Amino acid sequence: MAAETTDEQITAAERWGAHNYAPLPVVLAEGEGSWVTDVEGRRYLDLLAAYSALNFGHRHPRLVDAARRQLDRLTLTSRAFHAEGLGEFCRDLAELCGLDSVLPMNTGAEGVETAIKIARRWGYEQKGIASDRAVIVACDGNFHGRTTTIVSFSTDGEARRGFGPFTPGFEVVPYGDADALDEALASPDVAGFLFEPVQGEAGVVTPPDGFLRRAREACDRHGVLLIADEIQSGLGRAGYTFACEHEGVQPDVYILGKALGGGIMPLSAVVATAEVMAPITPGSHGSTFGGNPLAVAVGREVLAMLRSGEPQARSAKLGPRFVEGLRALDAPDVVGVRGRGLWAGVDLAPGTPPGKERCRRLLSEGVLAKDTHERTLRFAPPLTIDEEDLDLALERIGRALA
Repeated sequence: MAAETTDEQITAAERWGAHNYAPLPVVLAEGEGSWVTDVEGRRYLDLLAAYSALNFGHRHPRLVDAARRQLDRLTLTSRAFHAEGLGEFCRDLAELCGLDSVLPMNTGAEGVETAIKIARRWGYEQKGIASDRAVIVACDGNFHGRTTTIVSFSTDGEARRGFGPFTPGFEVVPYGDADALDEALASPDVAGFLFEPVQGEAGVVTPPDGFLRRAREACDRHGVLLIADEIQSGLGRAGYTFACEHEGVQPDVYILGKALGGGIMPLSAVVATAEVMAPITPGSHGSTFGGNPLAVAVGREVLAMLRSGEPQARSAKLGPRFVEGLRALDAPDVVGVRGRGLWAGVDLAPGTPPGKERCRRLLSEGVLAKDTHERTLRFAPPLTIDEEDLDLALERIGRALA
């Protein structure tokens, strides 16, 4: 018999599941729009949106309909065969990015791993880097995933502890330090600069104004690929289609995921220029589920919604309102509020209750959010949230932080 109460569900998960997460004590059963309901009927405003995977809210009707239609026809073929819709999906995504070629995968981490492989092979075949010497430059405070290769250049000790030996070929520079970046890129062995235009896991951290433009100029000067990880920041979250647009920067490579699958299917992609993607040949990279018909059907509907510009416009409109509302709260323990689009980080003063405790208070107020690095709260409401619900969220956050 299936467990029914919150305690029974959590007990079963703790008994049979690996303990790689420490979730808040709530068991969600239903969701619609910006609201979710737990197994005992309590409702919550979802202000995490699955780390931006739910940019369009829970069970958006257009996305659910696209999935249902495809479920009645075909769900998986593997890439051993062509499948209807994949070519159109790749075309639409390439056009949205202003680039030429798409390599679809499933998860964000797969997307990052794919981009690393593409950059290395490009470095050897196009730039002329000596075999097995290619370097990828990344930033401190980064979060690009949790594979053994990706944690090799993480600066988060817990992400690395016990998982060595680590993959060579990476160099880390301070986030936002354009001079340090320029110096690192000067090495002839550097193939790419991998960065987040907004560091989500770090606490919705943005670089200094002008950094993205200077990074683009440095990559051009040194013959290095500019690789933007917009898995969280892209597809409307930051007030534009891509966060790089805040400085008018066009990367050579985009890494996308999360919201691309509409909160229904895991779907990621690396999008690049034709020259950068050219070294990828049959057998060099792949995935059984990458670009499967079900994910592509949902992804095509996501792209259609983004082409309207409405999600981006809502993020650009509601984001400042939300951030200013957070700054105006009577919350003496809050020492900083940052935002980019409909995405905010709230820093808590040292010596005050930690972020996880604040998230428990938010939970009791009917709000779902997540802390990071102990002293920062992250808020990422669905881009479809009603203005009244956003005001309600601010009211509840105020009570929890008072």
